[in-house]
Amino acid sequence: LVCFGCTDRDDSVTMANIRVRNVSTINFDSVQVGTEDKIHENVAPDAFSGYLEYETAYAYDYIKITSGEEGVFILQPFDFVGATPLTPGFYTYELNVLETGEVQLEFVID
Repeated sequence: LVCFGCTDRDDSVTMANIRVRNVSTINFDSVQVGTEDKIHENVAPDAFSGYLEYETAYAYDYIKITSGEEGVFILQPFDFVGATPLTPGFYTYELNVLETGEVQLEFVID
């Protein structure tokens, strides 16, 4: 089988596209990734949000999770010194909230 003119979904992408996967046991009402005013909404346990485009994002970023029944959980990096911004493409932040309230982030290249 030969494919002429085939394109990959990354071919026309100009920004980092990030989605959230909820690997915790609680529902995420909203998830803010980074400092941009973009919110991933209503991500159930073991579900994915849709992709949102980010001008600047990192493999490890600020995360604010709001869950109505559980409260607010934050992952706050101290600095990005030496960190390289993500190139245009598709990425998933797998997020877990531990019983201690700590947020864990697993970065995945899609």
